[in-house]
Amino acid sequence: MKRLALAGAAAGLALLIALVAWEGWQDVVHAFARAGWPLLLLVPLRVATLALDAWAWRILLLPLAPARPPGLAFLLWVASVREAVNRLLPVAGVGGEVVGLRLARTRIPDTPGVAASLVVEVLLTIAVLYLFGGVGVMLMAHIAAGMDEVWTIGASLLLSLPLPLLAWWLLHYGDGTAFQRIEHWAARLLGPSRAAAALDGAALDAALAQLGGRHGRLLRALLWQLLGYVAGSVETWYALRLLGHPVDATTAVAIEALTQAVRHAGFLVPAGLGVQEAATVLFGHLAGVGGDMALSLALAKRMRELVLGVPALLSWHWFEAVTMRRYVPRDI
Repeated sequence: MKRLALAGAAAGLALLIALVAWEGWQDVVHAFARAGWPLLLLVPLRVATLALDAWAWRILLLPLAPARPPGLAFLLWVASVREAVNRLLPVAGVGGEVVGLRLARTRIPDTPGVAASLVVEVLLTIAVLYLFGGVGVMLMAHIAAGMDEVWTIGASLLLSLPLPLLAWWLLHYGDGTAFQRIEHWAARLLGPSRAAAALDGAALDAALAQLGGRHGRLLRALLWQLLGYVAGSVETWYALRLLGHPVDATTAVAIEALTQAVRHAGFLVPAGLGVQEAATVLFGHLAGVGGDMALSLALAKRMRELVLGVPALLSWHWFEAVTMRRYVPRDI
């Protein structure tokens, strides 16, 4: 897996360098100079979007601690750390969820319940991506002149749809032993003691069954997540306006939706390096945005990831260091 991640990162970096060379780095620098410091406002815009995602997660966590539910500020911090891990570290798109489980357990000790909330949240995110991507395909169909690439994305969404539907069906309507089976498989691979320490399949299956039966809560979490993705289109609209190529809200939503669909499809490439930029250039071009402007948009978002993600990773490191010091015995 490590070699695959390194190969993906190298391919993504090569693609990014090729894009910058093709579009011309002078045009990108000129666009950034025109936009100036207001581009930094992409950071608070992203924080607001993360707050919507954190609220959706809080809806799933609430039954685990009804008397003392985790605050939005704490979950927003955890959400920022999860995103930073997934986007800035060489993990296959799930490292952030593992870190989120560890951090959330400091407020909610119900490990199977928290893990179940993360599994369900990931499934809801996949559902939201399909909905948002479908909206993007329909909007781009009214905007773009050449539709071959858009229909390819649409066909890919339809062809891959049975996989998440099957995963949801197995978790919701299956025999309720999905993670018990994973635990048995892990026991064969790692040994019974290590598998038991890493995963309590029966408890996790029970927590998933309980959470899966709360249909109203699941629907509310899905709607908040969908609102978060739509709000993310504001970043695209705002950045293009500053960079010198203003677009309307429909175009911003179409570019954002299709770019997100492609980025998540390329989850094996760490941080979507190169994939996000290529998708933004492609769909920006279809929407009438010049290649240099679209690449500037992608790089502005990459800049925002660094400005927001690096402090999040540092805060996580500090938190872990403080936690470890509490449990290290001191010499008397």
